[in-house]
Amino acid sequence: MSRTARASLPLLCLLFLCGCATLPPGSKRDQRDPWERMNRATYTFNDKFDKAIARPVARGYRKVTPHFVQTGIRNVFDNVDTTIVMVNDLLQGQFKPFVNDFSRLLLNSTLGIGGLFDPATAAGLEKNDRDFGQTLGKWGVKSGPYVVIPFLGPSDVRDAFGKVADTYSTPRTYLIKNSYWYYGTWLLDKVDQRSRLLDYDHLIDGAYDPYAFLRNAFLQRRDFKVRGDQSHGDQEQEQENKLMEELGTDDSEAAPAPAPNGTPGAAPSPQPNAAPPKP
Repeated sequence: MSRTARASLPLLCLLFLCGCATLPPGSKRDQRDPWERMNRATYTFNDKFDKAIARPVARGYRKVTPHFVQTGIRNVFDNVDTTIVMVNDLLQGQFKPFVNDFSRLLLNSTLGIGGLFDPATAAGLEKNDRDFGQTLGKWGVKSGPYVVIPFLGPSDVRDAFGKVADTYSTPRTYLIKNSYWYYGTWLLDKVDQRSRLLDYDHLIDGAYDPYAFLRNAFLQRRDFKVRGDQSHGDQEQEQENKLMEELGTDDSEAAPAPAPNGTPGAAPSPQPNAAPPKP
């Protein structure tokens, strides 16, 4: 059995086992979330895992790791995954951003010593954020039902398939042949991502219905990334931008979307990183 299949099988089993969960009293079914019963059960699992393991580990990482080391780790992962953005630049017909992102990759990989430093930003090269789920949306593919993925968090059917495609768009899949190194670097990336979101935990914990809060934030943000100002009126767009700002989801950077590449049952993920399975 392939590594991808082995990694996916437990997650699929958990999804089916979670189907017996009940909805909160008085809650109205959201048409975007036909699998809400299953999703809430998965969210509860993710949330418990986050509070018991992921959040304490992220706090320890932030406490013991010097800030400049955290910045270097963050820069390296962002730099190597620039290829994901570049592929989707081309697929979306964004040729000027492609040149910008290629220049970022070249500059940070050379003068930035493999991405440890970020001279490209200082040089005025904007950091873009594109993934295959967004590309499918640009091509007219509907998002499909909302789904909470075990350990990875909020997603929808379109973005779940997009994450698989993004896995094959990063050099990590091809350069790291040793499984221990591959999953080790993936885990370090996720711990670093979770540490960036610690300051936003109070937004989730203080919400009346954290599940609905994350679902709405994720779906609104993804819709905005695909359709932009065409998807909402001015007032709704202003409210959405305010929500994204509260969550730290500034699209001018690699924004932390309530996403999946993110943290279990917690705040949004900072970047649309590739999924862990490797062929």
